[in-house]
Amino acid sequence: MSPDIRTIPAQHVAASRISELDYNNIEFGKIFSDHMLVADYKEGAWQNPQILPYGNMSLSPATSALHYGQSVFEGMKAYRDANGDILLFRPLDNFHRLNMSAERMCMPAITADIFLQGLEQLLRLDAAWVPPTSGCALYIRPFMFATDEFIGVRPSSSYRFTVFTCPVGAYYGQPLKVAIEPHYVRSAEGGAGFAKAAGNYGAALLPARQMQERGYHQLIWTDAREHKYVEESGTMNLVFVIDGKLITPPVSTTILAGITRDSVLQVARDLGYEVEERKVAVEELAEAYKAGKLQEAFGTGTAATIAQIATIHFNGEDMDLPAIEGREISNRVATELDKIKTGQVPDRHNWVHRISL
Repeated sequence: MSPDIRTIPAQHVAASRISELDYNNIEFGKIFSDHMLVADYKEGAWQNPQILPYGNMSLSPATSALHYGQSVFEGMKAYRDANGDILLFRPLDNFHRLNMSAERMCMPAITADIFLQGLEQLLRLDAAWVPPTSGCALYIRPFMFATDEFIGVRPSSSYRFTVFTCPVGAYYGQPLKVAIEPHYVRSAEGGAGFAKAAGNYGAALLPARQMQERGYHQLIWTDAREHKYVEESGTMNLVFVIDGKLITPPVSTTILAGITRDSVLQVARDLGYEVEERKVAVEELAEAYKAGKLQEAFGTGTAATIAQIATIHFNGEDMDLPAIEGREISNRVATELDKIKTGQVPDRHNWVHRISL
């Protein structure tokens, strides 16, 4: 974290809404914490950072983000350790990735003091919202969008940066059935697929819904050129265990550089497993399945951490994978990563930032 440059002004809520929260029954993304961090970019600089009660924003119908898509975001989580402290997982990586996304979308970089110090101050203020319940966390959503009141295709000259939080439980309540997408494209080489830009997700909704109508939870995106190689699954990076090796597509201009993905691969290496980052052909998966060598498949992402895939549909066939409880590698990696995030084991890679209360 950056040094304590200043204290950001904070307006406290008159009465907390935390009584609405049932720690034993937390739905993902349905209830929001008491406060939010906001700052505005005007005249070439970020100005007036402040912490306000969580609430609606007033926007002009001509707000340019609504018309031309200049909007980026991040997802991250905070946990509570046995001492009651708040643990942030890899916040600097989220800070750098948000600015990488902003650069791709022709938006200004947020400053470290607003993002990092503001986030720490916000979490101290809403510390009670970090669930003590095992398997739960405080989800953190930083985002930035264009605010010019202007109809015309050009970069905005003004922006708003906001961070709000919400306590969450599991993102997926069951192992996933996924289908390989043979027609629609998530991103193409040279595009904005590596950025966490809002438009990437909006364009994915129709093909995802079509897969859901066929009985699958999510789809697996393939490359835009040939639909030959797998890329991502829904909002997650993909990892396969084939004949004892973890194999995952490499990050590129079409694949998001997932922070959870990177963490999973590093923990797997730490535990002694072999990891390959290379192109993964759809036909390779089908052949490995037929040979009995496709042992595990899962998605990685902030919301789900590790989301087990039970079934992969390809070319008219459901490939049903081995039972979740018998998956040695992904279950072991998930357990070890959870222990790191919650301070139960040493943090060998300096991923965790502790906020003492």
